[in-house]
Amino acid sequence: MSRLLCATFFSVLLAALPLARPAQAQVVTAGPDSVRVARASDARTDSLRRTERLLGFRVTRPQKAAILAAVLPGAGQLYNRRYWKLPLVYGALGGTGYGLYYHQIRYKEYVRGKEARIAGRPDPGPRSSLETSLQGVETGIVFYRRWRDSFIAYSALAYTLTILDALVDAHLRDFDISEDLSLRVEPALLPPASFAARPQAGVALTLQLK
Repeated sequence: MSRLLCATFFSVLLAALPLARPAQAQVVTAGPDSVRVARASDARTDSLRRTERLLGFRVTRPQKAAILAAVLPGAGQLYNRRYWKLPLVYGALGGTGYGLYYHQIRYKEYVRGKEARIAGRPDPGPRSSLETSLQGVETGIVFYRRWRDSFIAYSALAYTLTILDALVDAHLRDFDISEDLSLRVEPALLPPASFAARPQAGVALTLQLK
C-alpha cells in the first residue's frame, strides 16, 4: 500500500511541474512589411506565474495547491478557499480507509484461524470459528484479501483525486467565466492577393469574450 501511495504522490507532483517554456519575442514577416509580435511575460495568466513561495522556493499556485494537498489531505482545498469541499475530501478518504481497515482485520482473523486449525488448536476468531471446515476458512481468506486489495486501490484513487482537484481548482481560480460576450460587425479592407492587385472591401466580425 505504501509503495502505491508513494508512486501516486510522485506522479501527481510531476504532473504539477510547468510545461510552458519562457516567453520570447517573435518576428512575423508578411510581404514587404514585418510585424514584431512580443509575447511578454506579463501577458500570461497568473496561474502560470511563480508568484507563491513554499519552503523558500518560488512556485505557481497550482503547484503549491497540489503539494499541500499531497502532504496533508484537504490543505490544497483550504489554500484554494474551497472550504465546502473538505467534507467530501475527508468523507472519501475516511470511507475508503475504513473499508481497507475492516477487510484487513477480517483477513488477519481468517489467516490466524487457518493456522490454528492446521496446528490442531481451537479457532480464536469470532467469525472464522463459525466456519464448519478448513475450506470455508480458506474461502474467507480469499474473499477478504480480494476486498482489502480493492480498497487499497480505492484509497489511492481517492487520494489522487483530492490532489488533482486542488491542482485543477488552482488553475481555474482566476479563469474568466463572465457572460460579457459581444459581437461587432465592421467594414474592413481585405489584403490583396498580389502586389499588383487592389485591396478588396469586406466585413470583419469581432467577438469579444470580456
